[in-house]
Amino acid sequence: MLESIFSGWQLVMSWEVLALMLFAVFLGNFFGAVPGLGGNLGLALMIPFVFGMEPFLGLAFLLAMHSVVHTGGSIPGILFAIPGTGPTVATIIDGYPMTQQGRAGEAMGAQLAASALGGVIGAVVLAGLIPALRPISMSFSSAEIFMLIVFGLTFIVVISRDSIPKGLIAALLGLGLGTVGLDPFTGVGRFTFGQLWLWDGIHIITIVLGIFAFAEMIDLGARGRGGRIAEVEEVSLPWSQLWEGTKAVFRHWWLSLRTAIIGTFIGIIPGLGGDAATWICYGHTVQTSKNKENFGKGDIRGVIGVETANNAKEGGSLLPTVVFGIPGSSGMAILMGAFLILGIVPGPKMITDHLDLVWGMVFVLVIANIVGAATLYPLCGYMGKLVYLRGSLLIPPILVLATVGAFLIRGHWQDVVLALVFGLIGYGMKKWGYPRAPLILGFILGPLAEGHLHKALGTMGIAFLTRPVVLVLLAMVVLSIGYSVWNEYQQRKKAKGNLA
Repeated sequence: MLESIFSGWQLVMSWEVLALMLFAVFLGNFFGAVPGLGGNLGLALMIPFVFGMEPFLGLAFLLAMHSVVHTGGSIPGILFAIPGTGPTVATIIDGYPMTQQGRAGEAMGAQLAASALGGVIGAVVLAGLIPALRPISMSFSSAEIFMLIVFGLTFIVVISRDSIPKGLIAALLGLGLGTVGLDPFTGVGRFTFGQLWLWDGIHIITIVLGIFAFAEMIDLGARGRGGRIAEVEEVSLPWSQLWEGTKAVFRHWWLSLRTAIIGTFIGIIPGLGGDAATWICYGHTVQTSKNKENFGKGDIRGVIGVETANNAKEGGSLLPTVVFGIPGSSGMAILMGAFLILGIVPGPKMITDHLDLVWGMVFVLVIANIVGAATLYPLCGYMGKLVYLRGSLLIPPILVLATVGAFLIRGHWQDVVLALVFGLIGYGMKKWGYPRAPLILGFILGPLAEGHLHKALGTMGIAFLTRPVVLVLLAMVVLSIGYSVWNEYQQRKKAKGNLA
């Protein structure tokens, strides 16, 4: 084992590998920060360039690029409520309100430090789980994954504290939107209205750009010519804000560690993906924190909990991809194709015959995440100043960027129109106090739950509910809802007592 670790370290320490990784980190941050591009497009575009390279050289380049995509992807979300990538949507819930309060630098400092820390922890957990991977990965069938998704859906109650009925309405809208498209089991169109472009359903980025980016620009325009994203004057230097945000990650070290580990384990389970990891970890952060009333209004813990999970999950999703040839995410599916092009065949033999490559990947994750965050720190001070520009200067370029992003996702002009419609819906939700997070959570987790429920019923029938892990997760669902309701009751009782 020690020999393999040393060999993996030697592979990474080659000057060619380090130089190519540095370039890959720059590309990854770029593809993440530009809405509509994303890591999958970046991988697809770069695969032809690694053809013919030395196997580990090409592997390190692609893995380094993919591992930092979400680090860059959170920056436009924090500044303008435009997510660069799908999993960074949850960062907007608290990151964007911090920007509106003049704390953009603090939010970005926390985001960068949490991303780097999460990526490192994910790589460490990956290293620790290599010997014990098989029993962990193989113990989760569709039954367990379905119940884990149901557990994630219970967080709708947690993040709808201000008005649970409004949160449930938003979640039901998200669940309904998730059913649009062809039924994956019967092939029958659902809510497609005879439109071929709806057969593949509604893309998550179309909805997110609508209810966040377009909605926020409508809101910014409604403030008049003097409207700005930040609603207060800048009270501290950007570098001091960055430092405050960075310190907060380590001040909440227990939260950072927990969400990073949770994100890694969710990444291990094929079929859940990065969106589920970030939302489940956001719900966990809210549920296990004191002073919950600040979440959704600019609580830095919401940024930390999401961002540590966001990058940690990449280490987890690499495990089933490399060891079993089962992609842990859509990005890993593309990466697995690149492995085959480079002559690296994922599977159990990676642990026995090519363990040095596996350890090399661990070191690539660690170095890339640290370098990816470090290279963005000098830029954040300048980016943070953008939020103090007048709305008349900001709205046109952001609308253009969001429009182009909505079109680039699938190349359908109808998606642009749909994003505009969701923009009006999102503006209405914001104006009348309907939380937008439950809509996204329902849209992401609903189709996943449906698919795994069909598979569980098809293979085991209703008896899947008697499986030990399912029973444990079911108990967690009941306890989670019970705790949320009890806590809400206690807070209302306390509030009435204070009024009296």
